[in-house]
Amino acid sequence: MSRVSLNDLSKNFEEVLPGLSDREAFEEAHRCLYCYDAPCIKACPTGIDIPSFIKKIGSGNLKGSAKTIMSSNPVGASCARVCPTEELCEGACVLNHSTKPIMIGNLQRYATDWAIKTNQVLFQAGKKNGKTVAVIGSGPSGLAAARELALLGYKVTIFEAEQSAGGLNRYGIVSFRLPKSISNWEVQQIENLDVNIQTNTRVGKDVSSEELLREFDKIVLAIGMGKVPNLGIEGEDLDGVYDAIDFVKETKLGDLSNQFIGKNIVVIGAGNTAIDAATCSVRLGATNVKILYRRTVSEMTAYQFEYDFAKQDGVEFRWLTLPKRIIGENGKVTGLECVRLELGEIGNDGRRRPVQIDGSDFTIPVDGVIKAIGQTRYTDLIEQFGLEHRAGIVKINQETFQTSNSKVFACGDVIFGKGQGEAMVVTAAQQGKEVAYAIHKQLSI
Repeated sequence: MSRVSLNDLSKNFEEVLPGLSDREAFEEAHRCLYCYDAPCIKACPTGIDIPSFIKKIGSGNLKGSAKTIMSSNPVGASCARVCPTEELCEGACVLNHSTKPIMIGNLQRYATDWAIKTNQVLFQAGKKNGKTVAVIGSGPSGLAAARELALLGYKVTIFEAEQSAGGLNRYGIVSFRLPKSISNWEVQQIENLDVNIQTNTRVGKDVSSEELLREFDKIVLAIGMGKVPNLGIEGEDLDGVYDAIDFVKETKLGDLSNQFIGKNIVVIGAGNTAIDAATCSVRLGATNVKILYRRTVSEMTAYQFEYDFAKQDGVEFRWLTLPKRIIGENGKVTGLECVRLELGEIGNDGRRRPVQIDGSDFTIPVDGVIKAIGQTRYTDLIEQFGLEHRAGIVKINQETFQTSNSKVFACGDVIFGKGQGEAMVVTAAQQGKEVAYAIHKQLSI
């Protein structure tokens, strides 16, 4: 095999889907019926006035369009790329009944891309009210909370453990779907509101919870989730076993290497992060990439468009398959021992439980294993604030997002659990907004 340069690999991580041309955007905008009481608005968790921003595109008012989008969704440029629009706004479009829905996501991207390319500053900070709020974490929910609070006149400080702000959007979603420049622009829009973002600052290490509780009027906990947990099988310490979160992060940082070229890679899990890990592996030159999942395609948690994208990339899916042991030689991964499963009785979660089939063991020759079976919780940090939680899921007042400590509010993945909706970037952003309004209501009394 001829040597593949790192420059060639980097090209594989350029954004896959092109944006609309001016003509395409103009024509698509004029397909919109501009519905009164539009169902697409109701289907958007952040309540973007979709007919309004589309009408502004049609009239050439692109700044007005971008501002309409970003007013409702502080990470609207990112969401234009990663939202499951077919399930949300486009799924609710009335044109589904007669033709095809308006390409709302693409139009949203068109308007926000214009704002990015022309370096638009869309908002100004509100008049300072003398109150202070600390936001821990700069993912979608943390940025949204900070933006709304800054518009309301609060002095906001974001504490971010990583070297750059942006959280999931910056580090956790692959570059060929969401370039880091998009998240950087959204962060800049918030910094323009006099929000102080302290990066490389880990709460609990570089600054204590006691200090934050003492120095700020309110605190927003938007810390997301952590690393992928262990599989609990033999061989996880071998060279060639990767954490999917760290793996995707490395590709976002540009730390590409040629170690995957010509290799056989297995990804364990079937969520969006698993899909990202698999498609990244393909772009790093892997010859064969398989996703193993212990349930069936109907229980897969990845979005349909992510699944379709992976199949187009040539990713192979093995359903009802459970890894039992990672096999190694000279400290490196050489194979994965698995067992086939079948669905048995219905469990407490309402789903049929996978049951091993006796004598169905088999081995897959592999060079690398990527774990993508969910994420751990930052339980230690949660407990430093003395907050009530359930296995790392912070308990909140469902109306105010207030935790068991009246001074601390929480939003995003740190409160996400079964029965609390679907964890999406757009819902996290909406939660951040609602936290800001709840804090403002309390501090304005």
